[in-house]
Amino acid sequence: MGAAEQIRVGIVGAAGYTAGELLRILLNHPAARVVFAQSASHAGAPVWSAHADLVGETDLCFSADAPVQEADVVFLCSGHGRSKAFVHALPEGYAGAVIDLSQDFRLAADAEGFVYGLPEAFRDRIRTARHIANPGCFATAIQLALLPMAAADLLPEVHVTGITGSTGAGQAPSETTHFSWRSDNLSVYKPFTHQHLGEVGETLRTLAPHFGGEISFVPVRGDFARGILVSAYLDTTLSGEEAEALYRDYYRTAPFVHVLDAYPDMKMAVNTNKCLLGVRKYGHKLHIVSVIDNLVKGASGQAVQNMNLVFGLPEDTGLHLKGSRF
Repeated sequence: MGAAEQIRVGIVGAAGYTAGELLRILLNHPAARVVFAQSASHAGAPVWSAHADLVGETDLCFSADAPVQEADVVFLCSGHGRSKAFVHALPEGYAGAVIDLSQDFRLAADAEGFVYGLPEAFRDRIRTARHIANPGCFATAIQLALLPMAAADLLPEVHVTGITGSTGAGQAPSETTHFSWRSDNLSVYKPFTHQHLGEVGETLRTLAPHFGGEISFVPVRGDFARGILVSAYLDTTLSGEEAEALYRDYYRTAPFVHVLDAYPDMKMAVNTNKCLLGVRKYGHKLHIVSVIDNLVKGASGQAVQNMNLVFGLPEDTGLHLKGSRF
């Protein structure tokens, strides 16, 4: 694909973790070209000043403004609460796509025409949309653990524990992301009240009309930088073989979701756009382990996956990323 045919990309709020992941992916994407990276706090500085691993990869500098008319798609990475104001201020008649990585448009009551961007559940809707609400990281891992059961309308009450790396809290430093606090430490936060539960519940109830149970979720802060491991269990009358077959069939056309013969560990997915699943039956309990990279499949990789769908590209274009097992 020639430069004239490439998708012109703009990034708003380009100095944070998710924007850094976007830049790493898009600079090597065969069908995309980054035309601006906006950051009010870093305006005029080279992008590698915030994303040091991009030294020598690009001459792009942060801009103070976001010239959206120059872009075919704009990724919003400014954080929760800021995206709506930006979208409401878009020039009248702006025809480009918008992919929002905040939570501003994820819930149906707040959507304002945005389509929820979980490809494994809503691929066809995403292909015809121009505005996409990218799912949250924990929400992605939990939903991918439960979608096959929901689609079969076999979903009862669900119990979930999940552990996430410190990058899930964003780039702004805080007490609970400080190295001396986080190192060799674990802690529970927002039990049963995590903000991602709303979007998880909406998706599951869309797919499973008889689902009336609760999703009891206890999130845990991990003593590592990136990655999510979710452990979910529920009651089922399916045999272990039937459940595994259900999962494999549901994800047979999903390029990034793989059902393994054993439980995955988190490092198998870190730095990739993969979700790896392990499905096992113990008595009447079905146990599902789901692992992703919170910044890639849980954020920026999934956002590029959505961009590919919106622009009619193969879903996995530019997303065959090198993992970091060791």
